[in-house]
Amino acid sequence: MNYQSAPDGTVVDVDQPQSQQNMFQASSHPVALLFLILFKSGALAIYLLGNFFTDNFIILFVLCVIILAVDFWTVKNISGRLLVGLRWWNEVREDGTNEWIFESRDLSIPVNTSDSRIFWTVLYATPAVWSLLAIVAFFSLRFQWLLIVIISVLLSSANLIGYQRCDKDQKKRWNQLASGSSSTLVSGMMSGLMNNAITSGVVGRFFGRG
Repeated sequence: MNYQSAPDGTVVDVDQPQSQQNMFQASSHPVALLFLILFKSGALAIYLLGNFFTDNFIILFVLCVIILAVDFWTVKNISGRLLVGLRWWNEVREDGTNEWIFESRDLSIPVNTSDSRIFWTVLYATPAVWSLLAIVAFFSLRFQWLLIVIISVLLSSANLIGYQRCDKDQKKRWNQLASGSSSTLVSGMMSGLMNNAITSGVVGRFFGRG
């Protein structure tokens, strides 16, 4: 078998077909991918299965909120930067208005397609799943559990909206860069053609018959 070192130091079997690799073997950042899934699964597990271990709602509430907060921070600052090359944050100006700030990878740096697919799937699925649980909690009259669900929906939706805007900003800047490069190339070609035409005309007149 032929092994090759990945950029993050992990070793990948390049002879193994992509279809036979699990998502962690195909990932360029398996640790980041693991925690992306682990924190979200942990919060869901406590919410759905916590009553089998304790009847103390306060303990379950605190555990869920802590895991959700850690998940929000990890996705916003680490997972997105490593898996899709994006990062966002929001700052409040002195006049009280909000300013969205986006970071994105350089165009020359490729993104692992497996990491990107899993990241965006999880990002969209998380608020959808918690919204479904919110409906169930509401009609089941479990209003205290609805507090956990509302926090989950707000945090996961904030990350989704932030990364959507960051992705749009990245594509906009890349399009502007591509348009600028194309314009520069066309201008250079036109200038070259004009210079050649002028030079040819002058030389032809100088060496031609009078």
